[in-house]
Amino acid sequence: MNPNIFREYDIRGVYPSTINETVAYTIGRSYGSYIKEKLNQETCIVSHDNRLSSPALAAYLIKGITDSGVNVYNYGLTTTPMHYYARYIHNLFGVMVTASHNPKDDNGFKFSFDNLANARGEMIEDFKKYTFEGKFSTGHGTVSSGNISDKYVEFLRYGIELGRHKRKVVIDLGNGTTSIIARRIFSKVNVDFEIIFEESDGHFPNHHPDPIVEENLASLKKEVLKVHADCGIAFDGDGDRIGIVDENGKFVPTDHFMILIIRDIINKVKNKTFLYDVKCSKALEDEITRLGGTPLCYRTGASYTEAKTKEDDLPFGGEYSGHIYFRDKIADVGSGIYAGLRLIEILSKTSDSLSKLLSDIPKYFTTPEIKFPSKDETKFDVIKNIKEFCEKQNWPLNTIDGVRVTFATGWALVRASNTGPNITMRVEATTEEGLKNLQTIFTNLVNTYNK
Repeated sequence: MNPNIFREYDIRGVYPSTINETVAYTIGRSYGSYIKEKLNQETCIVSHDNRLSSPALAAYLIKGITDSGVNVYNYGLTTTPMHYYARYIHNLFGVMVTASHNPKDDNGFKFSFDNLANARGEMIEDFKKYTFEGKFSTGHGTVSSGNISDKYVEFLRYGIELGRHKRKVVIDLGNGTTSIIARRIFSKVNVDFEIIFEESDGHFPNHHPDPIVEENLASLKKEVLKVHADCGIAFDGDGDRIGIVDENGKFVPTDHFMILIIRDIINKVKNKTFLYDVKCSKALEDEITRLGGTPLCYRTGASYTEAKTKEDDLPFGGEYSGHIYFRDKIADVGSGIYAGLRLIEILSKTSDSLSKLLSDIPKYFTTPEIKFPSKDETKFDVIKNIKEFCEKQNWPLNTIDGVRVTFATGWALVRASNTGPNITMRVEATTEEGLKNLQTIFTNLVNTYNK
């Protein structure tokens, strides 16, 4: 087994070279043994997304878990948020077979050891060590099949209260796993919607299943303009991320969407601290402060941000990558569909367009998330070298996740991706010229050390 498949908050690799049925069985043996021995658990949840390799990987994973003597509730094909909901109602830990927004040939496992979020950091390091020691328990666990769909539809619907303005929305499922549930959910609320790329197809034939990469939303933008919709909404491969375009077909960054949500809820919640990750625009920090709230900048990674949001009992948090956590109404299950419903809820209570609602957000010049290919074995050393260089310049640093350097004219972030062999960079500045200068400086730094 390639040790590099164990990442900061999941297990992920390419099928069948680094993730395959043998690996799935071993992970199952290890996971079952681990939760039985260390956490005194006798039963867990297993689900899988619609990637082509996921059914076979899930079957071997379940076989490994039951051979360790642990019972399995097998919910089969679900979105990741549906899997989280199953864990919630059963009060159990579990494993989701998915590679989220990654390319179609990737796959992996999101798994949990507590009720806060998926495993992260030291939890995964400990599990990795346990797995490679190979001292697994044996037994004859049972498998029970279940279907979470009906309860899940009603659960999400319960958290939405629409106003009198019926809105028109185009929904891009990207042939991902939300295809199995989205139409049922949106049919339950008062919204005029149409769906594109609804067929569940693990080949992802129409575009890559990452809704935060703007080029993946080209068809959604076109359709929104064609049918004069009020907005467009897209989801990733396993349904835990959202991407948005406004009525003009313009991409709406997640941090701007988060501003819209915080404006809506800040006077309805007691705790006015809101979490965002280091990739988010300073506009979000500015707006939280202006509204009388407390901004909390935290490290990137759904496992980390979700756990921190729950640990600190925050009403809302999110990441630039499209992960959004609502805790002001119902138990959070990290659902992209629910985030979309909350957007529709806001629009239903006003006659203003989405672009108008966002028009007064402070203006910064910003890059998208830029990726530099970098070997998993060396990418963290690259960030270490950049950090040391910045320290020598006496630049003010935030090192909670990579290196975020703040200047009077803007900021730059470089960090090692925890989901792939990449270094990611994002830059923001008060002027276009300042943006170009910062981008040039930090692109050169990455290229200098990334060899």
